Amino acid sequence: MSSCTHRPKLSLALMALSLAACQPKPPEATAQAEVSAQVQQAHAATAKAADLSDPATFADAKRGFIAAPKGQVKNAAGEVIWDYEAFAFVQGAAPATVNPSLWRQALLNNQIGLFKVSEGIWQLRGFDLANITLIEGKTGWIVVDSLTSRETAAAAMAFARQHLGNKPVSALVFTHSHADHFGGALGVLSAEDAKARAVPIVAPAGFMEEATSENLMVGSAMARRSMYMYGSRLPRSANGLVDDGLGKAVAYGQLGILTPTRLVEKADEELVLDGVRFVFHNVPSSEAPSEFTFSLPDLKAFGGAELMSHTLHNLYTLRGAKVRDALKWAAYLDRSLAQVQGAEVVFNQHHWPVWGEAKIRDFITKQRDVYKFIHDQTVHGINAGLNGAEIAETLQLPKALQDHLNVRGYYGTVRHNARAVYQFYMGWFDAHPSNLDALPAQELAQRYVSLAGGPDKALGAAQKAFDAGDFRWAAELLKHLVYSQPKDKAAAELLARTFEQLGYAAESAPWRNFYLTGALELRQGPPEKGTSTAMLMDMLEHTPIERFLEAMAAGINAGKAEGLQLKINLVFSDIQESYVLQLDNSVLHHKQAPPASDANATLTLSKPFFLRMMTGSAGAKDLLLSDQTKISGSTLDLGRFFSLIDKSKGVFPIVTR
Repeated sequence: MSSCTHRPKLSLALMALSLAACQPKPPEATAQAEVSAQVQQAHAATAKAADLSDPATFADAKRGFIAAPKGQVKNAAGEVIWDYEAFAFVQGAAPATVNPSLWRQALLNNQIGLFKVSEGIWQLRGFDLANITLIEGKTGWIVVDSLTSRETAAAAMAFARQHLGNKPVSALVFTHSHADHFGGALGVLSAEDAKARAVPIVAPAGFMEEATSENLMVGSAMARRSMYMYGSRLPRSANGLVDDGLGKAVAYGQLGILTPTRLVEKADEELVLDGVRFVFHNVPSSEAPSEFTFSLPDLKAFGGAELMSHTLHNLYTLRGAKVRDALKWAAYLDRSLAQVQGAEVVFNQHHWPVWGEAKIRDFITKQRDVYKFIHDQTVHGINAGLNGAEIAETLQLPKALQDHLNVRGYYGTVRHNARAVYQFYMGWFDAHPSNLDALPAQELAQRYVSLAGGPDKALGAAQKAFDAGDFRWAAELLKHLVYSQPKDKAAAELLARTFEQLGYAAESAPWRNFYLTGALELRQGPPEKGTSTAMLMDMLEHTPIERFLEAMAAGINAGKAEGLQLKINLVFSDIQESYVLQLDNSVLHHKQAPPASDANATLTLSKPFFLRMMTGSAGAKDLLLSDQTKISGSTLDLGRFFSLIDKSKGVFPIVTR
């Protein structure tokens, strides 16, 4: 059951970040796990195919270790946000329930604590999904990225100061627009302190727009799907969550942001921060829409942000996002081979660093080539007339890349990245006429089950496939059976067992988490409550009004709005902004303009009250009685307008319908 609080009222379920799925209390791990002979054979083949002991990499993951934290990180209400001991079970040989290659990655990511990277550079790893990098300036710490939550970022900074000295933050650098790299900003530096001391806050061009736009628009769906991708409902155990590929897990605490004081606009731009010379390199539309890497010439170091990491990354992320440009990603990596010249270490904002010129060049070259290979060979397949599924089924990395463990599919996979390249160029349609107007999933399910001879025969066929270890086919059959027979417990249980086998076999942590969360929800159902918006307020305060109005338009119930024409003025008394909202043809438009004289109603309010409305903590009664609001014109029309906006609870079913 979720521990999050869902507030209905006027909530538009605005999820400020796609990672901001609530952190439910994980269930207890099951005592016994069924592991098929086929999965055990696959694990044995994986273990034989590569040197998973990899002593040199394990030495690098531990290099520079200073100290490790203990205990838990809690929020103001005493709720656990992060538990340093949660993954203590990850040690020794891989259990039968985990792909041995993924277990290796989980062991490597289990090296948590404070590490010295090189002279003047330290990293805090294992306090959240991403890293904090500390660079010693003349007067204090230059902090690179700030984790996902205020609580974990504050704990990491306190731990660093305990061991390195109590220096102030002299600059804050956001490498890119993903939440696990900026959400904990207020745990690093308060807005008041930043303003009072004029602390430089540096980010790539377009940072605020990207950090607040896409995730607000489809945040409800992304938040729900991120529960699957990051395994937030799974027990921390060998039967459940063991790793997330990029790091151990996501910390679901208070999310915030600080507005940059300096944007890097040029492709390459030099900037001195607290006496340290940075050369920033913009790499937009790669791993993130807004991102940069940077050189530290005087420290002989290079910060790779998330352009490079010790895993194959996502060209399409399973929680849902715009497809990424593989060709640009490869080109930026190629360009970085010149930018790292003279660097003795490359550190990134996930995982551990790479030391030594030869290893650095090999590391980046292999990263570059894997994205270029997936791109080029997928396009080769497209031009040969293959569709995305056909390309994904047959595409394999060449042995030279396959044997390089830094590009194994612990996060992204060759299969779903190939589909991403197909989608990037060709979209959803595979050109087969029958797919122009295919039947929806539920109707297909009912017809397929009928064609199979009814539920009993379909279940029998699925059981036969399961017993033979043909788990992908069993899952396909059972998907249709569960959709068509939602009360069939035997079908749901067999599908759950099938997902478990697929999860235990998966090398990719997100694939494993998807399968195992699917199994959990077949047995327990979706979470009962959605995301708590209270933890998003620090973020929403810095979000432009336009982003909310765009999301509001996407929330319009077209059926209810049919035939209605409404014009509403929104006047923000504290920030001196006003907007005219116009509903026509079941479409809501907005423009920043003085109040329209022919509006049905004018609502004057403060931005803080507006945020309370958007997050559901203020309802219709508050709107009428608050001293922060004033209504002129038709109160009835204003109420009618707000009633047209659907309120997503963020708990929709995924493996059932």
